[in-house]
Amino acid sequence: MKKLIVASTSTVHGSGYLEYILPTLKNFFKEATTILFIPYARASGKTYDEYTSVARKAFATIGKEVVGIHEFDNPKDAVLKAEAIFTGGGNTFELVNQLYKNDILPDLTTAVENGTPYLGTSAGSNICGVTMMNTNDMPIVYPPSFKTLGFIPFNINAHYLDPNPDSTHMGETRETRIKEYHIFNETPVLGLREGSWLEVNGATITLRGSYTARLFKQGKEPVELDTNTEVSQYF
Repeated sequence: MKKLIVASTSTVHGSGYLEYILPTLKNFFKEATTILFIPYARASGKTYDEYTSVARKAFATIGKEVVGIHEFDNPKDAVLKAEAIFTGGGNTFELVNQLYKNDILPDLTTAVENGTPYLGTSAGSNICGVTMMNTNDMPIVYPPSFKTLGFIPFNINAHYLDPNPDSTHMGETRETRIKEYHIFNETPVLGLREGSWLEVNGATITLRGSYTARLFKQGKEPVELDTNTEVSQYF
């Protein structure tokens, strides 16, 4: 049975890396001693070693070890043998590019479908959707495909922002961008605000955290979903 936490962000304002969600992760990863970290998104341009060190330090506070996938000679075996998996945020284009380059998308699917607990934050959450097409990131590389893992039947727009009525910024809002997407694409999109996450148990998807999420479907008005809502009922 699939067990996932699909989080909008790794860090909320005023707290440390993963700090806001560590109590949840302690229970989520309770059966695992070591977590396999996938640093391919290279947050802020960090090296794989630097990024893995950040994750290692955070998980040490709840008694978990972290090892980077890049430390293995065979990344496919690393995924299939992992007790638990965490894919961090950064640039979704580069993350997906490396997942295809190392041919581990099928292995991630196998592992998670077989019950390996999976945590994604930001880019690592974007890849849980049908495609990565609702990322906010710049296309710094060109992955072979936008198709991703499809663990949930919609796409994620992580770090979803509401319009600021006091702002003088004249650019498009997130809602505008998603509406543009739905001119050409049918896949629903969930705008996941900072500090919120999805808890996935098999086919059941539940919104957790302190904030509502905004669900967009082609040709329909957006719907606000309260925290603790079972999102899967909308699909």
